[in-house]
Amino acid sequence: MSELWHVSEDPAIEVFHPQQNELHALDEPLVWAVDTHYQWLYWFPRDCPRACWEANEDTTDSDVARWLEGDRERRVAVIETGWLERMRSVTLYAYQLPQATFRPWDKFFVSPETVVPLERAELGDLLARHADARNELRIAPAPYPLWDNVIETTLDFSGIRLRNAVRT
Repeated sequence: MSELWHVSEDPAIEVFHPQQNELHALDEPLVWAVDTHYQWLYWFPRDCPRACWEANEDTTDSDVARWLEGDRERRVAVIETGWLERMRSVTLYAYQLPQATFRPWDKFFVSPETVVPLERAELGDLLARHADARNELRIAPAPYPLWDNVIETTLDFSGIRLRNAVRT
């Protein structure tokens, strides 16, 4: 397992307490984290709706050609035009978390125990961070209907905060 992270706009979290999350199938209060590979999915303002995708070992060559311009290493994120200014101005912090009490769940890791972060790092300019990571960041009026098409592919996709998105 690579390092575990929790990304937040809060610069002063000293302890992560398990919380109930009604949006997921797990019925217990948990602390949520992502590993280094999926951390890029959180280089956005917290409530920013985003549609993200990349290839994995199950992604077909035809989906790579159509959605990733033939590049299996490409990662794509789409945000709404209305979130661009917030993307430019928000300050995010990545908290590294100890791995001992976490277990995998989907793309995440969860812990039923209180967790004290190991360190905190400011992420800086998010547009530059995406560019440096070679992520393609698209700005669009809305993620739909693009999202509806992406979820029908063999891509590894994540729709985060899409309940906040404009539906066209």
